Amino acid sequence: MTEDYHLPQEFCTQVERAVQMGKKISMITHVMGDVGEAKLKFILQTILESVGRPDLMELFYTSAKELIVNSTKAAIKRIIFEEMRLNIQNLEDYEKGMKLFKTSLNERKFPAYKSKMKESGFLVKITCSYSPNKVDLEVKNNFPLLPVEAERVKEKFLNAKKYDNLFEFFMEHGDNTEGAGMGITMVEILLSQSGFDRRLFSIYSSERKKETVAKVEVPLESIQEKERSTEQLFVE
Repeated sequence: MTEDYHLPQEFCTQVERAVQMGKKISMITHVMGDVGEAKLKFILQTILESVGRPDLMELFYTSAKELIVNSTKAAIKRIIFEEMRLNIQNLEDYEKGMKLFKTSLNERKFPAYKSKMKESGFLVKITCSYSPNKVDLEVKNNFPLLPVEAERVKEKFLNAKKYDNLFEFFMEHGDNTEGAGMGITMVEILLSQSGFDRRLFSIYSSERKKETVAKVEVPLESIQEKERSTEQLFVE
């Protein structure tokens, strides 16, 4: 458990000073382990306490972990396709590779890919920005979504709307929760149960910038916001 890790005082002091100054805080991971989770938890706790909303810890911490897992899997998928000499851009190769990917990979195998992610130049960047009236969480990959991935993400956003709680989701999907988009559903349900609009969660993908960014943007004051788009996936 992350609570068992005693973080270096220097790290804690740096985070506390940065939050006092209102600075944006980022951390980069390849495969996040227990120490990384402890650091993430401390960063989020410090930020949420600074804006007087420690009650949002479960929303942000669980959402961050789900989005980090999704981002890590997306990077490892590209490595596995390369190892199998499959063209991830080819639809036939993609379907073939995905069958192997889904059956062979689980989170227990993530650490074996840490060095491979570094060698391949893949990373996951987590950024927290905040003000007295808003807290934003970003989880970024340094590559864009493939067209087939974008279509499936869009389907998962639509599918997530059917569920008011995770019990309903697990009852319907049983052991096949991963392929059904548990991460997206989890974040939406957490937002909804915390009293927020599900559309505060969105995903942006840019071929030009070579990145995919999952965002959770939570307003802390009941201010009148501009009309939000019904879209949650944006691809350029």
